[in-house]
Amino acid sequence: MNSTRRDRNQAFLQAFTDWCAAASAWTLYYLFRKVWLEPIRFQHAIPIEFDANYYSGLLLIPLFWLVLYQAAGNYHEVFRKSRLGIVGNTLMVCLLGSLVLFFAISLDDFVPSYRYYYSSFLALFGLHTGITFIERAILSTINARRVQTGRIQFNTLLIGAGPKALDIYRKIKEQPVSSGNHFLGYIPVNGSFEPELAQELHNIGSFENLASIIRERDVEEVIVAPESNEHSYLGKILTELEVTNVYIKVIPDITDILLGSVKMSAIFGAPVIEINRVIMPVWQRSLKRLFDIVISLLVLGIFFPVFLVIAIIVKVGSPGPALYSHYRIGLNGKPFRIYKFRSMYIDAEKMGPQLSSKHDSRITPFGRFMRKTRLDEIPQFYNVLIGTMSIVGPRPERQHYIDQIVQVAPHYRILQKVRPGITGWGQVKFGYAENVTEMVERLKYDILYVENMTLALDFKIMIYTALIVLQGRGK
Repeated sequence: MNSTRRDRNQAFLQAFTDWCAAASAWTLYYLFRKVWLEPIRFQHAIPIEFDANYYSGLLLIPLFWLVLYQAAGNYHEVFRKSRLGIVGNTLMVCLLGSLVLFFAISLDDFVPSYRYYYSSFLALFGLHTGITFIERAILSTINARRVQTGRIQFNTLLIGAGPKALDIYRKIKEQPVSSGNHFLGYIPVNGSFEPELAQELHNIGSFENLASIIRERDVEEVIVAPESNEHSYLGKILTELEVTNVYIKVIPDITDILLGSVKMSAIFGAPVIEINRVIMPVWQRSLKRLFDIVISLLVLGIFFPVFLVIAIIVKVGSPGPALYSHYRIGLNGKPFRIYKFRSMYIDAEKMGPQLSSKHDSRITPFGRFMRKTRLDEIPQFYNVLIGTMSIVGPRPERQHYIDQIVQVAPHYRILQKVRPGITGWGQVKFGYAENVTEMVERLKYDILYVENMTLALDFKIMIYTALIVLQGRGK
């Protein structure tokens, strides 16, 4: 089965069992209120009947929990989660969700004492957490056993063909408990070759074609095992892997172990450095996307009359359409059509792609004003709404210039791990680039952003951007 389909099916199963747990907990909590709490409140026995409040809660409350679990990343890569991590995550999410539900359901109750509130919250939290713990413990134990017995396997690629590669391959294969690695083959790096490895695995290509090999063979994990004379290739290999959606593990030297760089993911696992693929915690990514959608809807709705005025001025100022669009490269290297208010005369690129400069004669008078105030980029909120861009992120470029940039700075591909943005750290600190050299110079700011992404940093960048727009310091 395809790994994506396998993970999607397991996520659906997890969501279904979570829904059952939430529905069961709500039913028991409803009965607890009827049998225990409401007699205290009304000073007489309350008949147990499932009224409209029960059924509306049965419909809405499990849905609330599923949304919360999704935002917390509970349905992402289910087979990779440790049982201890599941316990901690479940406890925190259940506490947060129970607090929200308690304030929504019980806080307006007229009660004889605050003990009623304490009992109500503890019952709500205890019932939901307990039932959820039980179903998740069962499911995670089943998943762990399926991985440990080899029934669930992760397509794995070994980079390296020397003694280190052979050694790590044998250690993984001889583990008393399987880590789930299914080796598809190996890729040599710089001529180091161990004949015994070739007897057990196939050479499936060159590391220059890593991205296509990973895509075509549905690779989920890559183990990099370079020899001492191959370490100079490590940076290029990791740069190629950065733009893929695979787990990356590197076999360490003793120096890495002494420096504390090595992470053990399991008791029986081989010592490896795990390259962290998570740029931003899942809950922050969910909030970032929610924020993008809400702000885009507000901007496109509230300022629609302003857009019409700008469009009319653009049309009157020079012949041609009000909007300009062309293809840029976005998340995971996929092209998308970007929209802007036209700031140049038509046929400005009849001689081919050209970057604008400070005194570019192709820019219209109103276009120059729009660029200083960033008004030309307002239509990109539509791109944000449909998910091809974010409000904050690296500036998207055309493939024509990306091909030139990667010749000088192959690590540019790291930027394709995230959605491009209307504004970003590179735009704030550097601004528009007038040539490829300046694009490379701006790149360091964008990489710093990608490697340190947080919601707090996004807000900081938006504040700086607002100051640039208000002061007309754009270029």
